[in-house]
Parts: sequence; C-alpha cells; structure tokens
Amino acid sequence: MASHQAGGEREKLVSKLPASLRKALKVRAAQLSIDLQDAVSEGICAWRASSQALPPIDTAGAESFGTWLPEGLYDDFRRVCIARGVSYIQGLAQSVTLWMEQNPAEKEAAPTRRIIVCNQKGGVGKTAVTAGLAQAFAEASSDLASRPGRSSIAAPTSAPGLRVLMVDYDPQGHLSHQLGLKTIGAGSESLITHMISRERAQSSLIDLTVVMTEARFGDRLRTLPAAFDAFLLDSGLTVFRGPRHAALERALLPLEEHFDVIVVDSPPSLGLAMDAAIYYGRRREGEEPGSSGLVIPVEAEDASAQAYGMLINQVDCLAADFEISVDQLGLVVNKYDSRRGYIATSSLEKWKSFGIPPVLAVIGDLKEQREAVRLQRPLLAYAPDSCQAYHMRQIARRLS
Repeated sequence: MASHQAGGEREKLVSKLPASLRKALKVRAAQLSIDLQDAVSEGICAWRASSQALPPIDTAGAESFGTWLPEGLYDDFRRVCIARGVSYIQGLAQSVTLWMEQNPAEKEAAPTRRIIVCNQKGGVGKTAVTAGLAQAFAEASSDLASRPGRSSIAAPTSAPGLRVLMVDYDPQGHLSHQLGLKTIGAGSESLITHMISRERAQSSLIDLTVVMTEARFGDRLRTLPAAFDAFLLDSGLTVFRGPRHAALERALLPLEEHFDVIVVDSPPSLGLAMDAAIYYGRRREGEEPGSSGLVIPVEAEDASAQAYGMLINQVDCLAADFEISVDQLGLVVNKYDSRRGYIATSSLEKWKSFGIPPVLAVIGDLKEQREAVRLQRPLLAYAPDSCQAYHMRQIARRLS
C-alpha cells in the first residue's frame, strides 16, 4: 500500500520494497554520494519515461519503505502504475532496479600490489631482480612484450606502464648504489624512522623518493633509497612498542595511493625486518590470490636450496602465528650457466619440479647487468633488447 502527505516542495512516498533491494539501493546511493530520495526520484522518472515493458521484480516479503519525492511526481507515478497494470510496490521495485542498472557503482581501484623480492642467502641477485621487475612494470605495454633482437625503443606505445616504487630495504644499499643514488644519512628521516619512530613523522615518505629520469619510464618509476642506519632496524624493532610485524606496512601504507606496484628489495636475513617484509606482502582481505606476495631469486646450486628452505620455514611460522596467507609468486633462477655441469643442471630441474611456486624465468649470467651497474643505469634503459631485459619483462608478464 502507498500513501502520500504534503511535505513542502516534496511529497512523502510510503510503500514497500524487498529487503535485499532496499539494502542494495542504500549501498549504491552511498557509493555514488547521492541522496536516497534523489535516487528514487530519478528511478521513477526513468521508469515512467521507459517505453519498454520491464521484467517483473520478485517483491515477496517486501517491507515498509518511505522517502520524499518532488511535488507532483507521486501522482504521476500512481497514474503510470495504473496504466501499466502493476501495483505501486511493483512499480517502485522496477524503478529502483532501473536506477541501479543505469547508475552502476564506480569500479574500485585495484589495491596496490606488493612484491617482496627475498632470499636470506646473499648474492643470488635480489637487487637485480627487484630493479628489473620494477622497470618492466613501469615500461609501456608494447615494450613489455618485446623480445631480444627486436627494437623496443621504436615500438609504438599502446598503453602507459604502471606507477612503480622500488624500495631499498636492504641495509647494504645495493639498489641505491646501482642506480646512482645516495643513501639517506644516519639520523635523517627515512623509511627506518617511519617504521620505528613513536613520534609523528615530519614529512611524507613520498618526498624522499627519487624519480628515475630515463625517458623510457616517463615519470612512473621511483626509488626510495636505503638508509645508512638501516642495519639498526632489527634492534630498533626489538624495543618498538607496537606491532613489530606491521612496521613496514605502517610506513609504506600512506604511499600506496601513489603507486600501482611496490617492489621491495629485502635484506639477506631472517630477522624481524624480514618478518615485517613478509607480513607486508601477505594477501590482504579481499585481495585476489597471486596479486601480492614473494618473488624468490635462487641459484642452481645446493646452498641456495638450503637457504630457500629456511626462508619458507620463516614464512610458514609467520603465517601460522598471525593467521595470514602469504603467496609465493614464483622463483627466479638467476645467474644460470649449464657449463657448470651436473650440479647446475640437476638443481635447475629440481627447481622446475616444484610446480608451485613456479619458475618465472631462468636468467643467464650475462654481461649487460654488470655493465648497467657499472654505469649506474637501469638495465632496461641501458640494454632494452638484451636477454636479461627480456626475462625481466617475462617475469612482469607472468605476474600481471
């Protein structure tokens, strides 16, 4: 049943709607920042103007619903209901449904992906993989698809690359050095101070990031340099009064709105700093599996396999302690050379036999990466058509 009463320039509509439809209407109106009464008014106007018969709505269990309409609209609504041979409840349900169809919810922006490049063994190429993967994400999509031997510099750009942040989380600062960046001095504001300071930070971490000026990446690729005193992080976290495992997330969360992907070059350790990195890369509530997680560079030799086992034990313990899911996105077999014989070839087969996590790429120990480091330039800008550059794009493509 429906009734109306005077309400100034508006008239009150009292009718019924199914609970599910009423809830969906309120949520959609809130998402679009539209007053509920305006949403219903627009829906009735669109329904009244529609020349096509609309499918009936199941109104079983409809409950009382009231709102205000512009003066005169209620009478028009009743006349159309009578002319179409539908009840007021059915007419209102069709109007609300039509409004929701014509006003879809804005698609929520995808959450920032967090890729943690890690292995507690040093020298496996974490920094090279961090930098190369970040560069590949930041390139235009046509470059991402390029192959060795085909000019990618002159390739037409079909879509811009992603906004990417490289985080030098390793106290040794290799990533910063390889890109020609100075580490942040001891005592200065840095990622570390944002992680363990109990006082409000003086500025945003975004102000400490450095744009990679190579034209290939536009302004999409940035680096957060290492801090000189980052080697004190574990001891600082030990006395930190707060959730230590969430310290990295606490620091980087304000930056996420600026980036599509954050790639973290992790320290070669199994300490509290690594706990914080693993936790940051966990699968958040509502996040698709495989969006964020760990990329693990390894070598085709026995010591690397042992180190991998230790890392995964740490991941499993952290996941159990905090009831989280941490996705292993894949392995990168780095600096591979089959000429090293049985140890290398059999180790590679063992890595491939895992299945999960998959081997994302097998990268040879070639000269271009070392040359780029010597010149302190991004690999994909220095040697965009090299095999190593292709493999970095391959990893990015497989993770996309």
